[in-house]
Amino acid sequence: MKLVAVESLSPGVCLSKSIYNEQGHILVKKGIALTTTVINRLKILGISYVYIQDDRTQDIDAYSSIPSEARNRAMNTIRDSFLKLKNQPSGRKQISLFEQSLRDITEITDEFVRDLTDNDDVFSLLTDVYVYDNYVFSHSVNVTLYALALGIELGMSQKELEKLGVGGMLHDVGKMFIPNEILNKPGKLTNEEFSIIKKHTTYGFELLREIPSVSIISAYCARQHHERLDGTGYPYGLKEDQIHYFSKVLAIADVYDAVTSHRIYRKAMLPHEALEILYAGAGTHFDREMVEAFRKAITIYPIGLSVTLSDGRKGIVSGQNKGLSDRPIVRVLEENQIKLTEPYHVDLKEQVDIVITASETTIS
Repeated sequence: MKLVAVESLSPGVCLSKSIYNEQGHILVKKGIALTTTVINRLKILGISYVYIQDDRTQDIDAYSSIPSEARNRAMNTIRDSFLKLKNQPSGRKQISLFEQSLRDITEITDEFVRDLTDNDDVFSLLTDVYVYDNYVFSHSVNVTLYALALGIELGMSQKELEKLGVGGMLHDVGKMFIPNEILNKPGKLTNEEFSIIKKHTTYGFELLREIPSVSIISAYCARQHHERLDGTGYPYGLKEDQIHYFSKVLAIADVYDAVTSHRIYRKAMLPHEALEILYAGAGTHFDREMVEAFRKAITIYPIGLSVTLSDGRKGIVSGQNKGLSDRPIVRVLEENQIKLTEPYHVDLKEQVDIVITASETTIS
């Protein structure tokens, strides 16, 4: 299998992994040759990358860090819970309805914590391709998973992870009170529209702090996940230790998922490209030690990605090294500009003098 950009697909190529909708139903089945119509449909759906079949890498497979059933259940729960809020006038009944949903959200978060804690592999969300109708719902689940992966790397306790997970699931709940025409606007927001968007942090906090079963720490996650260490964030321009530890974790997870997700106005970045953004803001926007821990916790070069090594050799990422996500295992397919009849593997954990210098997502 090989990871490629949808823009590079041509008719006749076969998927090696199916594409799902947010209910977990197959939209495009693996093994079927793609047509021009289907490829165009994938572009319209906003899918940036897919896995395709490739004779030279057919035995390489990408694992899923979280069972698809758990992820689908989380998506459905967040969607149903948030829409109840949106459709119910504010007041005691709204809070009561959301308290009922919170039990399901907490159970799902606990399941995520168990799955990630028991998983010895490097965390990745790129392995299964999903199409979502609403970015806020998928983003809430993804941010939770990234935040938990980082929290585990930072050595958080079970109780801390549970609170962090609930904070992640609910960090954008305030967006349910933002007008859809602004929230889903495809073009650049005006200054006035951006001022309205920024209010979601306050809306979320004000709602969550009124719910007795929600930890005040989780409520702070909603209010502070856009704050930055140097005071350039919002809504209050907090600095350094004024920002809660969990909110600093969520800030990293939030930005990372935002730039690795397809949006109407730009395609998704690959993990190593997104990590460069975090490193650029380390020490000013984001906690430097947390960024470094995040690098260790997630997959930087996903399985199936075509890469070029510093000595000119080219190949496909075929395996990962826990804690050394920038030092994966690479199956070398080309050496001295000659395609090899007998490919071999290079473990960059062992070959410390070799690094990845480029990646490619086109079909060659």
